[in-house]
Amino acid sequence: MPKIEKYSKPAAARMMGEVWNVLDADEQRLVEMALTVERFKKHEMIYRVGARPEYLYFLLSGRVKIYRDGLGGKRLINRVLRPGQFFGYRAAIAYENYVTEAAAFEESSVLLLPVGIVMNMMRTNAALCRFFVKALAVDLGAADKRIVSLTQKHVCGRLAETLLDLQDIYGLENDGETLDLRISREDLASLSNMTTSNAIRTLSMFADHGLLEVKGRKIRFLNVDELRRISEGNG
Repeated sequence: MPKIEKYSKPAAARMMGEVWNVLDADEQRLVEMALTVERFKKHEMIYRVGARPEYLYFLLSGRVKIYRDGLGGKRLINRVLRPGQFFGYRAAIAYENYVTEAAAFEESSVLLLPVGIVMNMMRTNAALCRFFVKALAVDLGAADKRIVSLTQKHVCGRLAETLLDLQDIYGLENDGETLDLRISREDLASLSNMTTSNAIRTLSMFADHGLLEVKGRKIRFLNVDELRRISEGNG
């Protein structure tokens, strides 16, 4: 689990990287004065569906999930975030209320930037506009890919793809094999659009075939190539 640190406003602002670099000196000073940094406990809600956006969020450390409850209360996780990513901006840019919810996977530090300040800067800063247009386009592409996976792949392919995506997002521990994320069976099922019982059975099957080693919430990858074949429908 990553160490949760305290961030000064200047340090937090500079961690925004590309966004920070496209701001002029006056805009940078305004951002530093306006931003706040909040720490969210594991499972703590960051924003709720139906709420009016007040901030744009930037994940400084920890892990965050974006999700929505569907029919019958079934939860579907849309995506998971790693440090260095903005979130909650689509609704703000569209002048809409949130259609998803965000919560911390684990203790996380998040930079909050008032929506009004960002929208005002976007009126005169073309580079800032391009950043968020690109971010929205990337998110749309990922959503299109996810729709195909969730609607056309078998449960084995969906779970294999989810595991590989988590590996890409969070990486591996020092042993080079163990996923650097502790994730519940419920969240794995939600990410893969399957029932928890199906996720448990499929994980057990992968373990029986020597693809994974599962101990509690720890997942160790033993045969990534075979998981990739299963994800692509060739397993």
